[in-house]
Amino acid sequence: MGTAAVERHGVRDKLSTQIPKYPTASRLLWVFGYLGICLFAAVLPMKGSGSASPPTVLVAVGAAGEEDFGKEFGKWAELWAKSSDKAGAKHKVFGLGPTNETSDLDALKKVLADEPKDSSAELWLVLIGHGTFDGKEVKFNLRGPDLSATELAECLKPFRRTVAVINCASASSPFINKLSAPGRVIVTATRSGYEQNYARFGQFVAEAIADPAADLDKDEQTSLLEAFVMASRRVVEFYEAEGRLATEHALLDDNSDGLGTPADFFRGVRAVKKPAEGATVDGLRAHQLHLVRSERELKMAPEIRARRDELELAVARLRDSREKLGEDEYYRRLENLMTELAKLYSAQTGQR
Repeated sequence: MGTAAVERHGVRDKLSTQIPKYPTASRLLWVFGYLGICLFAAVLPMKGSGSASPPTVLVAVGAAGEEDFGKEFGKWAELWAKSSDKAGAKHKVFGLGPTNETSDLDALKKVLADEPKDSSAELWLVLIGHGTFDGKEVKFNLRGPDLSATELAECLKPFRRTVAVINCASASSPFINKLSAPGRVIVTATRSGYEQNYARFGQFVAEAIADPAADLDKDEQTSLLEAFVMASRRVVEFYEAEGRLATEHALLDDNSDGLGTPADFFRGVRAVKKPAEGATVDGLRAHQLHLVRSERELKMAPEIRARRDELELAVARLRDSREKLGEDEYYRRLENLMTELAKLYSAQTGQR
């Protein structure tokens, strides 16, 4: 998110990484110079080829209710299929074929049960359709029995791999409360279970997930955070162009606090607002998830990518706690994290 542009960068091992004991202004200049060198090292060609397992993308298309809605939902599902093909992902769609003895709900549960629970590959679950909320339980409307947030939480409980759930339905916000957990990114089309009108967010996020125009930090790949921000922006533009009151406001949760963050907290991929009462802003993990990865990212070994992501999150957390730390302690910890990042990139690129 906000720090990704610098945290991914490393330097060659021969470069000195000892922070000099200069006054504050000089030390800041040193750090920015150091990170600039990291930027140079980060664009060096990667050595070898990554061998990460392809992600799994499950798209559930719900009961349309009306024919026009069904046509739109089918188009959005097709966009996800094209992006999945481009990513080399394992892709499966529910709800578009003929109904049979097995309900869409049972079919989805079975596929989730059969999915590996421990894997370096992400699991993406996309829900396209309508939702309902009665003040207690929120559901995604399928043909036949509906999928409740409580049921989905039970299905996902065994997973120890990264899971992204993109619920494009109306009334979807309470899914965040049920599904929020470490290692998960949850996106909903609404900020409340009572936003129950037809939601258009699903169209715009399906278009943005592999759209180069949504690549806000220009790293040649579109993250889930970037797709969320771009889709939310296009929702706002739609309602403004129509002269209508917006009835949907998307949220993103990836820090497991179950609160969610709206897109207007971000300028580009950097959070420029802070949530109330000391809560932590979301977006850091979502900015590390890319359905369609850049050529450079594909060449990164899975174990190095995983450690890189951990270090990026550590740098972001360190920045958030800077006011509680003394200057020397802050820079000492920053130096340690950046040095390890530099070594990761140095090992991957083969530069010594």
